[in-house]
Amino acid sequence: MKPTSRRKFIVTSAALAAGTAASALPLKGSGNKYPVIHHVFFWLKNPASIEDRDKLVAGVKTLSKIETVRELRVGVVASTEKRDVVDNSWAVSELMFFSDLAGQATYQTHPVHLEFIKNCSHLWEKVIVYDAVDA
Repeated sequence: MKPTSRRKFIVTSAALAAGTAASALPLKGSGNKYPVIHHVFFWLKNPASIEDRDKLVAGVKTLSKIETVRELRVGVVASTEKRDVVDNSWAVSELMFFSDLAGQATYQTHPVHLEFIKNCSHLWEKVIVYDAVDA
């Protein structure tokens, strides 16, 4: 292959690779697939009880059956570096995504959600909810 042909091949390949990578990025302001975010933190009545924590985790996971819940993540406190800005006083977190506010409202009154509260509320001492939409 001639040096000019090789150089042209490399430049063309690089341009194609950059174009492909750029097309995979979301457009600014286009929003995420599921723009409504519902993040809940639970503090257990018995924070030392792994059994209570696991029951709550199992209960939270049942919420994925609700048709308007697009994505559900359940977490427990990570053993990360201790810093002033990190709050690790909670036990279980629930991170949900919805397509719209109507879907989040449906979730609030859904029988599966109400059953979860009935079956698991005795496990928690405190709950904090953060709801957000993509900016």
